[in-house]
Amino acid sequence: MSTLSVFDQLALHDFAADLPAELLHRLSVHGRPVFHASRYRLFSAGAPAERFWLLNSGAVALDMTVPGRGDIVIERLRPGAVIGWSWLIPPYRWRFGAVVAEDIHALEFDAARIRELIAEDPAIGRDLTTRFLTVLADRLEASRHRLAELYAYPDTPE
Repeated sequence: MSTLSVFDQLALHDFAADLPAELLHRLSVHGRPVFHASRYRLFSAGAPAERFWLLNSGAVALDMTVPGRGDIVIERLRPGAVIGWSWLIPPYRWRFGAVVAEDIHALEFDAARIRELIAEDPAIGRDLTTRFLTVLADRLEASRHRLAELYAYPDTPE
């Protein structure tokens, strides 16, 4: 476990490194460092989205349930990634599932508190919303690339 404070870990994370110190402080009071071992389920699709994570080490697999096939991994997140955005969009329920693929150290944030912070300060709201929209756009683009590869080379083994 890191000996760095939540503030310092947040300041070093790709998602938040360029945030002003005041905003880093306001965010850090709602975060805490966590460790989860491999195979720990962070959340399941449809469950209430009450927190999100900034991944410092390890890997997390995003998954979805496919009838007749069970849970399939749709993306693997590595250090520097943001885990979870469903907490930002009503009805605040997870759209996918997430399970730890390799032991992780992360910063975990209380989503309700961050939503309150966003509501209290429109400038913070714009900044954080833009950052999370960038995460969503990057993941959508990556999904489209994977689909294009799948359809371009349909007989290639997975």
